[in-house]
Amino acid sequence: MPLIWFKPVEDYKREEDDYSCPCYKTGKRQGVLSTTGQSTNFIIHIDIPTKVQPAQWVRRAAAMLCMLND
Repeated sequence: MPLIWFKPVEDYKREEDDYSCPCYKTGKRQGVLSTTGQSTNFIIHIDIPTKVQPAQWVRRAAAMLCMLND
């Protein structure tokens, strides 16, 4: 992925055709559950425009990683 600029937007509404891509710290996609119920490895969902149905990316388990595993 290219560099992503996160621009804060008030009352953000997600586009239905965008893929809500999960972003993880590492490729293991596992971590300890925190008190919020989320994995400590998970960072944020990033909405990505796509020309195909978002379900295609879900079936392929597409995700972003901040660093590679050793």
